[in-house]
Amino acid sequence: MSYFTIFLLALALSVDACVVSFSYGLKYEKELLKNALLLSVFTGVFQGIMPVIGYFFTCPVKIYIEPYSNIIVFLIFSYLGIKFIIETCKKTKEKVLCIDLKCLLLIGIATSVDAFSAGITLSLYGNKILKPAILIALVTFINSNAGFFAGLKLKNLPSKFLEIFAGIILIILGLKAIIM
Repeated sequence: MSYFTIFLLALALSVDACVVSFSYGLKYEKELLKNALLLSVFTGVFQGIMPVIGYFFTCPVKIYIEPYSNIIVFLIFSYLGIKFIIETCKKTKEKVLCIDLKCLLLIGIATSVDAFSAGITLSLYGNKILKPAILIALVTFINSNAGFFAGLKLKNLPSKFLEIFAGIILIILGLKAIIM
């Protein structure tokens, strides 16, 4: 998988963190830099760790599933893309936002579960994991920060478009695995 493709993957994976941070940016009016950095660090770190876990989870069974890797990659990316789009279309209730350690850990985990699957995909493609994991973490950190401050500035911007776009990127990456 090329670094450009990994970058696109990182962008798509970081959308959840960006949207969560955007939501926080809409609500918070005090300690803005501190809250933005806390969200960005937690989401970035978890987004970088989860592909590593997925990568090493795949290593013991890789020889058995490698012949089917293109189909598996297609299925994983398509599932994630469709999931993004479906979840975007569902109506959600307004949630109370907290920013203590427990909430930050839960946000980090919740926004990075999809990155576990990305680690599996990277393993099947034969990529090394360190550089992609760092790239995913950095892109998520930047997008989370951008999301928070965009929420401050654009209180009425619907985040649904961003999530649908991320879903489309993932589906295209899945199709690319089947075609190439």
